[in-house]
Amino acid sequence: MSAVEERPSNCQYCGYDCAVIATVEDGRVTGLRPDPARYPYGSQVMAACRRWPMNVAALDAPDRVNWPLRRVGERGSGKWERVSWEVALDDIAERLAALAAESGPETLASAIGGPHASFWPLHRFMNLFGSPNNMGIGQICWNPRVWMDMATFGWSVEADIVPGLTECLVLWGTNPAQSDNSAFWQHIRAYAAGGGALVVVDPRRTEAAAIADVWLPVRPGTDAVLALGLLNVIIREELYDASFVDAWCSGFDELARAVAPLAPEAVAVTCGVSADDIRRAARLFSGGRASALVSGRGIDQIGAAVAPTHRALCCLRAITGNVDKPGACVLAEAPDFVSELAMEMSDAMPASCRAAALSSYRTPLQSYAGYDALRALTERLGRTPPMRYLTSAHPDLVLRAMEEGRPYPIRALVVQATNPLLTYGDTARVQRALAALDLLVVLEYRLTPTAQLADYVLPIAGALERPVLQVHGGIANAAYGGPAAVAPYYERRCDYDVFRELGRRLGQAEFWPEETLEDAFASQLLPAGLSWEEFCIEGTYWPRPAYAKHEALGADGRPVGFATTTGRIELASEFLPFHGGSRLPEPVLGGPKAPRRSLTLITGARRQPYNASMYFENSRFRDGAAAPEATVSPACAEALGLREGDAVEVVTDAGVARFVLAVAAMRDDVVSVDYGWWHPEWGADERLGGMDESNANHLTRCEVGEPMIGSWSYNAIPCDLRLSEEPLSWVSKNDCVSKKG
Repeated sequence: MSAVEERPSNCQYCGYDCAVIATVEDGRVTGLRPDPARYPYGSQVMAACRRWPMNVAALDAPDRVNWPLRRVGERGSGKWERVSWEVALDDIAERLAALAAESGPETLASAIGGPHASFWPLHRFMNLFGSPNNMGIGQICWNPRVWMDMATFGWSVEADIVPGLTECLVLWGTNPAQSDNSAFWQHIRAYAAGGGALVVVDPRRTEAAAIADVWLPVRPGTDAVLALGLLNVIIREELYDASFVDAWCSGFDELARAVAPLAPEAVAVTCGVSADDIRRAARLFSGGRASALVSGRGIDQIGAAVAPTHRALCCLRAITGNVDKPGACVLAEAPDFVSELAMEMSDAMPASCRAAALSSYRTPLQSYAGYDALRALTERLGRTPPMRYLTSAHPDLVLRAMEEGRPYPIRALVVQATNPLLTYGDTARVQRALAALDLLVVLEYRLTPTAQLADYVLPIAGALERPVLQVHGGIANAAYGGPAAVAPYYERRCDYDVFRELGRRLGQAEFWPEETLEDAFASQLLPAGLSWEEFCIEGTYWPRPAYAKHEALGADGRPVGFATTTGRIELASEFLPFHGGSRLPEPVLGGPKAPRRSLTLITGARRQPYNASMYFENSRFRDGAAAPEATVSPACAEALGLREGDAVEVVTDAGVARFVLAVAAMRDDVVSVDYGWWHPEWGADERLGGMDESNANHLTRCEVGEPMIGSWSYNAIPCDLRLSEEPLSWVSKNDCVSKKG
């Protein structure tokens, strides 16, 4: 008779890592259900989610990579041979050692994504190998906000939305109904239903905008101007918190002079929104006991305007007194457990290797010099930011080093849990650069378009097969996750095991003392006085942070203030001018410099149940969302003579991609396209899984944009829209979209 157990584990199909109970029979998962007793608590959180039920079938999915594969044909030919782990790791280590001996350790670069990965094992391996060049997309996701928060407040802030206490919530450039569709979106809906004022800034009438008190359909790329216009109203109408500003803000008079010309009527013309709505939004945000603000990738992906927009949002929080108080925003605490920086062993990389970082040449803030200067400030109050995220090299610089060998050659790349051929700007360039490498190693679940170009594809353990411990990038005293339900199927391995074994082969053995990822997580939690087994009972560690931490008395008997140059919130920055920035947020316009076209493109919108380039292999998802869409307003479609369901082409100065036309409420001058679409079922012999046809990143470039961080533009891109002369493969092969009208 077979043994049947119920074991706690976690779904890993999004960043929540929701708790589940797995039914395990003879070491195999036969069933799964949500576990409301552990994070994020409540069965309703997963009730609307279509992803977590994938877990059981995914363990034995026919397209999973189960053994190490070595390329035997031409790159991208789809010809592989199965090899042992020992053969694969020995060969990879030998080739990396040879390349480093010839060109230096910086010749190796890395690229990582999520959510199905732990970042620090790869970062530790890279630091110990001596390469500073992890090719990041943090510059268009997370990094800009964290940099500007830390430059302004001395640390990152998070919204603290408390029903009944938070009186106004602003969602700026984010639509949690699609990007989240879980606990946070439910929280927003409950907040709005309970009478809290909601302001949504988005060119599209999203689900969040539909329930908002004020919808500001901002013209893409003008967000900095709009944020400064809100500041104008608050200052001109004296709606700011004068006592907080006097006590804790530096540079208020400079800020007031800078925003004085940006009256609502002038801002309305630039941003394409109502002047009255600008005033109303400003009054709502400044008029309550507490207001919170949440921003998203809609801001992070507007190029040159990224930093000024985030800085202006920091100033909005500050002058209204909505800093480190209940219902507004809260400055995170330093973690009680081992920090991300220590887990990465970033300080172990020699200074000579750090000096070779490509980021030093073009992005003075997103660099080791910028990081060191920031760290010197934050550590005054006991907080150390993670290093590898905030020093990651700009893809433009890494690709150039691959293509041209400037300023030195990058000849090898390790890719984990990301798919650069679909998610990095300028796909054709990425493909050329990858094809030129001496060694490309991809750790993945399946043969993605990027994996199809690899020399080695290494099979990685996924949800239910690997433990998980998420720590919010190492900038908060919060962690969540849980254990694996079963050992990895077939010959899959945890990412930790791969980098530990590679490291041991390359002289790093002493720095990988824990034998397993679970052991490493146990060591990480130890300083918090928590064992791994104790952590897994509830699946979370989150001591409630204190408020008004700046008012706490230091050893000298005076308030500790903020971890900035002045010890105050810096509306006028003393820090940024030394790293390519300005003292004050300026009305910079985002988007690339390009020929004038009829419309403006945004490419970063999420669409459930997909996530980036993931989950397109799920036939049930494809039945319900069968084709990549280019969405316009009804008036825009009518003006162009297009109908919903038409096959259309979107054209930018970078390239062309084809979509099915959808119609929805949004700005009349904007096109929003899905991204990440490919045909997992096609394979390498059909154009790398058909990744070219509807690839939004044929429409983008990843050139250095914002001067301090380097953020490039996935939004606010001039484009044209026209009828396609040929049907799309999504229609002709699957017959799943019909014309309407």
